[in-house]
Amino acid sequence: MTQKTVLNEAHRRAGAKMVDFGGWDMPLHYGSQIEEHHAVRRDSGMFDVSHMCAVDVAGSDARAFLLRLIANNVDKLRLPGKALYSAMLNESGGVVDDLIVYYIDEAQYRIVVNAGTAEKDLAWMAARLAEWKLEVAVIPRRDLAMIAVQGPNAKARVWQVLPATRAASEALKPFFSVAVGDYFVASTGYTGEDGFELTLPASKAEALWQALADAGVKPIGLGARDTLRLEAGMNLYGQDMDETVSPLDAGLAWTVDLAAPRDFVGKAALLARPAQKQFLGLLLLDRGVLRAHQKVATAQGEGEITSGTFSPTLQQSVALARLPLGVAVGDTVKVEIRDKQLAARVVKPCFVRNGKALI
Repeated sequence: MTQKTVLNEAHRRAGAKMVDFGGWDMPLHYGSQIEEHHAVRRDSGMFDVSHMCAVDVAGSDARAFLLRLIANNVDKLRLPGKALYSAMLNESGGVVDDLIVYYIDEAQYRIVVNAGTAEKDLAWMAARLAEWKLEVAVIPRRDLAMIAVQGPNAKARVWQVLPATRAASEALKPFFSVAVGDYFVASTGYTGEDGFELTLPASKAEALWQALADAGVKPIGLGARDTLRLEAGMNLYGQDMDETVSPLDAGLAWTVDLAAPRDFVGKAALLARPAQKQFLGLLLLDRGVLRAHQKVATAQGEGEITSGTFSPTLQQSVALARLPLGVAVGDTVKVEIRDKQLAARVVKPCFVRNGKALI
């Protein structure tokens, strides 16, 4: 049965086109995906991300649990509110899920996992907890809703609607969070723009959504969310990586700490099998649209596009791709599109940040 967020009726009243996304009934767009994309790059937009699952990890062994559970090193988290992006791996080094961990204190962390993998993730955590016999409680917080407000004017609009959060959140550096009353305010996001991700009681979500809309924040659907994150070079679970893909082949080596002496699930597999591919960007030079699973011919062998789209900001087609080792930024490669070999330039896998083209 398809699940609904607490904002489902608000989306329908706004005329959203609804689609199934990982078992959730979610808005694809509210009329124009392109206009929604530009609203986030130029002003502000809000996303219902309540389908994602906040999970509280609490107990005296919380840090020890996370040190073994994820590939990044939570020993980096020492300041209250600091966040860390990481992958949770299986024994063969494949990505069970990518997630964000927020440090509250030594006995409490909050993890946000993807919607489509939430039940699998919780089962994986429970199995590891039973295996390691640590003093930890893993608590899914389905009583909470999440709204991301992104764009150059996003923070100002949040402070307009929630003035009590301004003093605590105005000085937040990227990838930090702070609790203000019922609101958990995080300077994280999935668009390459400034803004906040707000976690709050589900009972207050619809009122906040409406207040933000009244303040001029445009509701944004999944369609624009995907073009925004792809322009920003951000991975999507299930497309750019999954349980069969090593983070070393998915552009996520920077989230893997192999240097520290600690052990974690999948570490041995990663050490035994270094990166086989590299994760790079493509800019199409010919007419056409880059899409996932298209084959890429290079002088070093064949690669494959993992995510592709037409970039509304650049007005060109762009993609993220897994390419052979030895391919370099600046190389010209060929992409197979409808039985044609179209030229594309290899670029760094980030196209747009803070409204500005990076290529």
